[in-house]
Amino acid sequence: MANLVVKFCPRCGTPVERRDKFGAVRPVCPNCHYIHFQDPKVAAAVLVEEGSRVLLVRRINEPFRGLWTLPAGFINGGEDPAEAAARECLEETGLTVRVTRVHDVISGREHERGADFVIVYIAEVVSGEISPADDADAVEWFERSNLPQLAFKATRKVLE
Repeated sequence: MANLVVKFCPRCGTPVERRDKFGAVRPVCPNCHYIHFQDPKVAAAVLVEEGSRVLLVRRINEPFRGLWTLPAGFINGGEDPAEAAARECLEETGLTVRVTRVHDVISGREHERGADFVIVYIAEVVSGEISPADDADAVEWFERSNLPQLAFKATRKVLE
């Protein structure tokens, strides 16, 4: 996990010190004794299948611009992860989906701005017309036997 650079205590504003606390070197306030624990970034994705085909979106942002992935994105604070997965799918594909179950939880940040955990849900299309938007410039159904170049290890793991 990438370390967030914390220079000042968020409670009292005192410059923090780096100390070994709870098994790791963490920012600690020498004034009020606040210890900073970095929260993980969590994303949600949907695996939507239609027969032997899978729904994928092409990324318009770095990293991995131009490569394909599952419809996915970060979960907002206080947001239900399954609702976040459905929201991201609608934003990126134009399709409203119904999440039916959890497929997998994949850990391991793949790049500096990436998620520490990706919760992958199985979902089915309820309505809508395919239309790429948000951070996708294309959305297509692909045969599992003929997948395009994939962006993330997590996507490859899900589609294996």
